[in-house]
Amino acid sequence: MKRSLTVIALIVASVAGGGVWYVQSKLPTRQGQVELPTLQEPVTVRYDERGVPHIRAGNQLDMYRALGYVQAQDRLFQMEIMRRLARGELAEVLGPKLVDTDKLFRSLRIRERAASYVSELDQQSPAWQALQAYLDGINQYQATHATPVEFDLLGITPRAFTAEDTISVSGYMAYSFAAAFRTEPLLTYVRDQLGSDYLKVFDLDWQPKGVLPPTLAANDWKSLGALAQLSDSALSQAGLPQFEGSNAWVVSGRRTQSGKPLLAGDPHIRFSVPSVWYEAQLSAPDFDLYGYHQALVPFAFLGNNRAFGWSLTMFQNDDLDLIAEKTNPANPNQVWYQGQWVDMTRTEQEIAVKGQAPVTLVLRQSPHGPIINDVLGGIAGNTPIAMWWGFLETKNPILEGFYRLNRADTVSKARQAATYIHSPGLNVVWANASGNIGWWAAAQLPKRAAGVNPAFILDGSTAQADKPGFYPFSANPQEVNPPRGYIVSANFQPVSPAGIEIAGYYNLADRGQQLDRQLSAPGVKWNLKNSQALQLGTTTGYGPRVLTALLPVLRKVVSDPAELKLVEQLAQWQGDYPLESTSATLFNQLLFSLADAAMQDELGDAFFDILLTTRLVDEALPRLIANPTSPWWDNRHTLAKESRADTVLVAWQNSITQLKATLGDDPAHWQWGRAHTLTQEHPLGKQKPLDWLLNVGPFDAPGSHEVPNNLSAKLGPAPWPVSYGPSTRRLIDFADPTHTLTINPVGQSGVPFDKHYKDQAQSYIEGQYDKPYLEEADVQLNTRSTLRLMPQP
Repeated sequence: MKRSLTVIALIVASVAGGGVWYVQSKLPTRQGQVELPTLQEPVTVRYDERGVPHIRAGNQLDMYRALGYVQAQDRLFQMEIMRRLARGELAEVLGPKLVDTDKLFRSLRIRERAASYVSELDQQSPAWQALQAYLDGINQYQATHATPVEFDLLGITPRAFTAEDTISVSGYMAYSFAAAFRTEPLLTYVRDQLGSDYLKVFDLDWQPKGVLPPTLAANDWKSLGALAQLSDSALSQAGLPQFEGSNAWVVSGRRTQSGKPLLAGDPHIRFSVPSVWYEAQLSAPDFDLYGYHQALVPFAFLGNNRAFGWSLTMFQNDDLDLIAEKTNPANPNQVWYQGQWVDMTRTEQEIAVKGQAPVTLVLRQSPHGPIINDVLGGIAGNTPIAMWWGFLETKNPILEGFYRLNRADTVSKARQAATYIHSPGLNVVWANASGNIGWWAAAQLPKRAAGVNPAFILDGSTAQADKPGFYPFSANPQEVNPPRGYIVSANFQPVSPAGIEIAGYYNLADRGQQLDRQLSAPGVKWNLKNSQALQLGTTTGYGPRVLTALLPVLRKVVSDPAELKLVEQLAQWQGDYPLESTSATLFNQLLFSLADAAMQDELGDAFFDILLTTRLVDEALPRLIANPTSPWWDNRHTLAKESRADTVLVAWQNSITQLKATLGDDPAHWQWGRAHTLTQEHPLGKQKPLDWLLNVGPFDAPGSHEVPNNLSAKLGPAPWPVSYGPSTRRLIDFADPTHTLTINPVGQSGVPFDKHYKDQAQSYIEGQYDKPYLEEADVQLNTRSTLRLMPQP
């Protein structure tokens, strides 16, 4: 027995030792010396206590090559999975369940646009050369190191990263902004199948004759609902960053305590592990920037140095139209376009599928754009739905734009950089230490025919879908040094200086109004401390605004004394979402129950679920509740005609039942933090036991949808898993720009078991900040390890 126990112990020790060796072999190297053959001069990379690299190079190409190398150490799997999603190549490593997602992204033609985009680039430009150096650094790392653990789990064979991959990822980012796939089928269904009285709740212009051909059949509506669901699930189930909204504001020196501008920003992006941003300080003799980088993009999307800085929010302009084509009864491959029948083009692609034979995908294209409902196969319906998308139709020199923005220390340089951003639309909120502040809504805005409302699916057989051209950049919303002394960007609908209408998927104004009220307060001098409180705010006027019309109805229909007490607690609620609030929990559940009781019967399961993923529901519910005669109140599944009071009572009862079942019978235990939690999910974290190994959380989460601390969950029954929120929080006072504030939602590294994989997660959820180091003395003082990259002798 002793001999057997000894053998078992040796086996266990060997396995444990092998496991430790395996994990260690995957970790980044942050200490020592490494040769990179293509370097021109030595590069020093100093890592601080958060694992952020501070790269000092003798020239800019070496600087970008080093960035690619060290970012690959921390984020190689993120780079791989993002390019596969964007290019429709996930099924090759994740299996048959991802075939539909691959079909969707192939149908968007991102791959083809990336190839044509790269062929048009000036290969002598500094931006192109910087991109090539960056990709070379990534590929050198990949070629000389052990593959990430995720590669081993999925059987991924490494292949070189290319400029086409970089452009494809920017296409994914542009697509993740576009809500047209969800909103346009939904609104068109309401208009054409339910009628004008039902459409009023969305506050859209009614077109009595409709836009779609009258032959749109039941299977077309079914396919449109399926397409909307596929569009949503392809993004939400990928476990990768999806861009949702943002806050940014800048205050001029005359309204700050220091007398210099103060810049704040927190882009709202779907949570994931690793997080979207990779922080790095890049320094060369003629360049210095502390930047926040995306996978496969060498230029910072957010950044600052001593002289200037900027943040981004999503413009949310509508640059994607869905178009119903009229087909030739004698030839289904022809569509009616500008007075004649025109052939659609047809190509085939093969999608590699892990463990199965490849799947053949047929891609068709009309003169308006790719036919996107073909991805649904046998349930695609009879009517081809084409897609016109600004990403495919504009020159979109976005890499050049961010190369320039990384160097934009004056107003004119910042504005010029913004003109290069065509798709996706972005708000650039900028300041410099000289005292200037500015904002540019950066996008190429398409002209549409007069009277056309792109919120609906357009009729391809008429001129409604034609695009006469684009507006000049001067028509874009923008401001420089406004007299009020501050600028707020929070995804609400902006105003064009040229008076043009800018269609979009804008958020409610409540969040922006909350920020504006506080920033405009007389006598307040802004500094880093009170700006933190503003950035972490959990209150807006949305809840009290909804309750103004709802409370009188609740007081009439609720009869139970204990429940009436809850109604009166709602009446005292200020619309805030701290962890301990029970009124926030009750209100959030009641919002869903009202939507469900009033709207599910008309929309059906597919379109109702899509409604809950859009901003339309935020707009619709206050109008619905305030209108006692809305047709939505009647339940189509009953013989009686329900009133607002009847439906509100059902919603209230369902809310109480759900909260008791979820959080217990005692309302004192319905705290927001118990019901509203954040788990940051790795792309492989949906599989057990990988969820336990790779996901980060759960954490009780304050804040909510459309408050400044915008930790948002999909509207639904309790509990609510948070899906997106501030992807970083940054505060920069240009009186002392070397001592700014920041935070990462999880950690700098995407390598499982690395010490920087989740070392900021607890601080983030508690609303704490860290200090990035820009000053050389601070970098030296806080260096924890040094990696030297050397040219090959």
